[in-house]
Amino acid sequence: MPNATGPIGVFDSGVGGLSVLRALSRALPHDDFLYIGDTARIPYGSKPMAMVRGFAEELADLLVAYGAKAIVVACNTASAAALPALAERIRVPVWGVIEPGVAAALAATRGGVVGVLGTLGTIRSAAYQSRLERAGVAVWARACPLFVPIVEEGVSDTEIAALVARHYLRDRPRDLDTLILACTHYPALVDTLAEALGPAVTLVDSAETTAAAVASEMASLGLATATRRAGHVRHLVTGDIAVYRHTGTALGWLEGDVAPLTLAAPRAGVVVGGPR
Repeated sequence: MPNATGPIGVFDSGVGGLSVLRALSRALPHDDFLYIGDTARIPYGSKPMAMVRGFAEELADLLVAYGAKAIVVACNTASAAALPALAERIRVPVWGVIEPGVAAALAATRGGVVGVLGTLGTIRSAAYQSRLERAGVAVWARACPLFVPIVEEGVSDTEIAALVARHYLRDRPRDLDTLILACTHYPALVDTLAEALGPAVTLVDSAETTAAAVASEMASLGLATATRRAGHVRHLVTGDIAVYRHTGTALGWLEGDVAPLTLAAPRAGVVVGGPR
């Protein structure tokens, strides 16, 4: 049984997962979080899925070694590539972001026509399309490989982003009524996408839905922190810390301490969380 006093581990290829982390920290305000931003190997979406699965297993193993009591894969590509393998591999509960996103879209759609925007890896995996089609809805899916670098470069609110969004959306069905943002970077583009789509299309971001599901299951497993103190957030970053801080702060998603991470054996003495 995991130690209920340990942090909740969260990882993504970059700053996108911070949208999920922010929702989690609000849903579980007394818990500590340890977030790994694997910016040295971004993007995940254009890499072979077997490689992404290897990245995910490495990061999950690292989080468990640091004492994580549960893990949230805050990356759609990694969720599609590795979630079943992680569930078998590690000894703590693990959740992804795909199932909550699908559930939210099915609840939101009015006419049964749902779109999915994601990375090349997520779209090619058909992780969303297969689940949505089994539920009886029509699906339009589009890979958007330029969106992650746009967000990571901090230009998500520029005309560049608007032009790229219009390009990706140009052949969407006329009766599309719901669109899943199937990458945790994409909430940074929500205003740009909403302007391109108009008010008739509901945008689904799985961050809040994922956080609610994780909080509920943590409580049922007896893993939510019972003490009434403010949780602590710590970030470990494999790439350029200054860029990570700048982009995360510009998005309004960065909270907590940031430290470098070299992908090797966990160093002794790493402490997550403040005094208890």
